[in-house]
Amino acid sequence: MQTQVSRVTLIVLDSVGVGALPDAADYGDEGSNTLANIAQAVNGLKLPNLAGLGLGHIHPIAGVAAVTDPAGAYGKMAEKSVGKDTTTGHWEMAGIILDKPFPTYPHGFPPDLIAEFERRIGRQILGNVVASGTQIIEELGPEHMQTGKPIVYTSADSVFQVAAHEEIIPLEELYRICRIAREMLDGEHKVGRVIARPFVGQPGSFRRTANRHDYAVPPPRPNILDSLHRAGIKVMGVGKIYDIFAGEGISETAKTKDNMDGVDKTIEFMHKSTGGLIFTNLVEYDSVYGHRNNVPGYAKALQDFDQRLPEIMAAMLPDEVLIITADHGCDPTTASTDHSREYVPLLVYGKQVKKGVNLGVRSSFSDVAATLGDFFGVPFPVGTSFAPEVLG
Repeated sequence: MQTQVSRVTLIVLDSVGVGALPDAADYGDEGSNTLANIAQAVNGLKLPNLAGLGLGHIHPIAGVAAVTDPAGAYGKMAEKSVGKDTTTGHWEMAGIILDKPFPTYPHGFPPDLIAEFERRIGRQILGNVVASGTQIIEELGPEHMQTGKPIVYTSADSVFQVAAHEEIIPLEELYRICRIAREMLDGEHKVGRVIARPFVGQPGSFRRTANRHDYAVPPPRPNILDSLHRAGIKVMGVGKIYDIFAGEGISETAKTKDNMDGVDKTIEFMHKSTGGLIFTNLVEYDSVYGHRNNVPGYAKALQDFDQRLPEIMAAMLPDEVLIITADHGCDPTTASTDHSREYVPLLVYGKQVKKGVNLGVRSSFSDVAATLGDFFGVPFPVGTSFAPEVLG
């Protein structure tokens, strides 16, 4: 298929799932439906712009109409990879399908691994437990400030997280500590990400800063970002995209403070670039609301994005395609604070995109990679492209 678009903007609403996958019970996620359950809990969501693209046709969502003439194409995607984490979801969108999940540590990391980590960094650590990031710095932050011991913790995700106060352990030292952890965590302990989690403030009023840094496992090849990059097509990452792909295949990156800053940075790239892929992750649905079971906050964040959607659409080039999707679920209405194994929405819009096309249930997130390959004329072997279905 020949190149038919000059630019694609791909926005991932992190954790905005639309219903449990058939194997959700294997993950303890039966009944999860992030978007629909939130809508039900708040007596309806007001998402008129997403509804206008066809969101209400993907799944019944309280307050979101199934409009008679959707401006976009719509469907949903199943995850083929084993897992339900951020890295796995984004990698699959890029055409990488994993048959083995990244390791997780529900009881903390093995003592021998922690002992070797302490030896290499020259410090003892605090924690080594599964915990909420905000909760553990409140609990262990005062001791950390007194002793200088970094706080190590994990979650239901495949992550090794190191929290430190920026005035106690300077950022560069924290990053060095995390690079040591990344080097160590290989083989059977190859976690998806090592995350530096700096914070500031005093006991009782600690707050995490925007100086977070993720050290991800480099993605295997082939993947569509690397293919595009090698073909001379610019790939612009917004938010944690650079970290998720360990910088590989990314031409330019913009860090973000929150979802709305992510929208701002996306629009900035749209205004200053004439082509390529803008790949955006809006993380707060997951990190701030989903993992904390904050239903009202999640609902408001969805509505905030919906209000900004016309700005994104107005910044599009005449031959541009906008794709909106997600990487997994994180249903805040359930008892769990973990990700949930869910379908993700798929909305496609552009002046060239056929209106009202039902893209059905895609068997893999990798259909996005195959589609990007078609859009940019860079053949990609994984996934089934929906480009022929959406381009007029």
